[in-house]
Amino acid sequence: MPVATPKQYAAMFDAAQAGDYAYPAINVTSLSTVSAALKAFADKKSDGIIQISTGGGEFASGVAVKDMAFGAIVLAEATHILAQKYNVLVGLHTDHCQPKKVDKFLRPLIAATAERRQAGRGNLFNSHMLDASELPLKENLKLTQEILKLCVTQEIILELEAGVVGGEEDGVDHSDHPADKLYTSPADMLEVYETLKGQGRYLFAATFGNVHGSYKPGAVKLRPDILKSGQDAVIAKYGKEAEFDLVFHGGSGTPLNEIRETLGYGVVKMNIDTDTQYAFTRPIVDHFFRNYDGVLKVDGEIGDKKAYDPRSYLKKAEEGVTARLGEACDDLRSTGKSIFGKV
Repeated sequence: MPVATPKQYAAMFDAAQAGDYAYPAINVTSLSTVSAALKAFADKKSDGIIQISTGGGEFASGVAVKDMAFGAIVLAEATHILAQKYNVLVGLHTDHCQPKKVDKFLRPLIAATAERRQAGRGNLFNSHMLDASELPLKENLKLTQEILKLCVTQEIILELEAGVVGGEEDGVDHSDHPADKLYTSPADMLEVYETLKGQGRYLFAATFGNVHGSYKPGAVKLRPDILKSGQDAVIAKYGKEAEFDLVFHGGSGTPLNEIRETLGYGVVKMNIDTDTQYAFTRPIVDHFFRNYDGVLKVDGEIGDKKAYDPRSYLKKAEEGVTARLGEACDDLRSTGKSIFGKV
């Protein structure tokens, strides 16, 4: 099955919203992580989302090129090809593009989808994230409207963020933001709805104390009730059809009960990056420790080609990511709910 069409992608979110479940959205940087994600979704009979950040795109383009949009296109095209081998739907998304990177990341990628469509092919990406949360809300929404207009012409869904996700991810550090910025208020959520109403479909990353990274239990104070309060305020004024499709950022390490609570408040997508990064690296470390004399030519020895062949440990890394992402499908209740073949 190719990557989901715009119609199928929209139906995925409709189904998740109606069924109180959400899709894991995994950040990928290589063919190994793409393949791991596809296998996890297929194993769990869950649709899902594969996403590429600005840093992930730059990495994928190679150290000599360092072109974030080009690398994202490489990974997206590879995903389109690989996804044909699996019987689930997968959406392609980009993660956290700050305003200063719009011209060298979002605009070229939207243009790449336009070129694909003109050639009679499907969208390169199903959705993009504009993270203008560093701006005052009115400026944030002004830029969001501009990018949303471009997305609508190509049947692309836009994700926006109001409020700030704490911590550090992909070189963007929000660890020094004031605590009140980590919570999106009901008034902010109303302003988002009223500003964007009728302009196109979007996902909304409202913040409720969530933080990028992995922390010990109790270190992060989530307030899922923030999401409920904001949804209630919007629905009370504009009706059930105004309910947001919400996104949970900084989900790695979150207790299961808090993840599940957000599903009832309209979360349809949860990003997972830190936990899958660890799931990739942990088996590699284990392989190196167990095969120290094989992966290194110690004291003039020749080592063991089977041990230092990158395939020997990257296979294990891929399996680690597949297992961890499968747990995310279970946690988010998307397991067994693929709409493949139904839309």
